[in-house]
Amino acid sequence: MPGMFFSANPKELKGTGPSLLDSTSQKKRPKTFGMDVKTYLRSMIPHLESGMKSSKSKNILCADEVIQWSQSLEKLLANQTGQVVFEKFLKSEFSEENIEFWLACEDYRKTESDLLHCKAENIYKAFVHVDATKQINIDFHTRESTAKKVKAPTSTCFDEAQKLIYTLMEKDSYPRFLKSDIYLNLLNDLQANRLK
Repeated sequence: MPGMFFSANPKELKGTGPSLLDSTSQKKRPKTFGMDVKTYLRSMIPHLESGMKSSKSKNILCADEVIQWSQSLEKLLANQTGQVVFEKFLKSEFSEENIEFWLACEDYRKTESDLLHCKAENIYKAFVHVDATKQINIDFHTRESTAKKVKAPTSTCFDEAQKLIYTLMEKDSYPRFLKSDIYLNLLNDLQANRLK
C-alpha cells in the first residue's frame, strides 16, 4: 500500500501471530491446479472468441461435438462453434470469404421479401462482383447468372454460387482443416480434459 514500508529484515517480520515466512500456515495448491485452469480455458477459447455457447446445454465444448465435425462439412457448419473454428482456420489460409459468403447466403434465405433487394445487392457487391473486396472463386457463367438474378432477387438467387462455394470448401479446405493444428489441438485438449 502507498505510504507503508515493511522491514527487509526477516527476523523483524516474525511476530506473535502467524508469520509471513511460516510456510506451514499457508495452504499449498496442488501442482495440477494451473494445468486444470489452462485446459479449461483452452476448451473455452472458441466460445470466448465467438461469444457463443456450445449447442449442448453445457457451457463448454465437448470432445464428442468436435469429433462429429470430422464426419462431414455439413455437421461442422451446423454447429455455431464449428463455424467459428472453421472460419479461424480459413483466415489462416486467407480464404475466409468462402465461409462468410456461405453464411451470408444462409442468412439471406431467411430474409423477408421486402428486404431481399437490399441484402442481395450487399452480398453481390461484397462477394460476387468482379471488383468485390472479398471476391469468391466462381466461374464466369455462375457469376453472370447470379448478377442477372440479383436484379430481380428471390430467396434462391445465390443458390448456384453457394453450392459451388460449399463444394469448394468440402473438397479443398475441409480436408485440410481436419489435419490442421487448429482442429487437432482443440480435439486433443478436449480429450485430455475429459480424461481428468
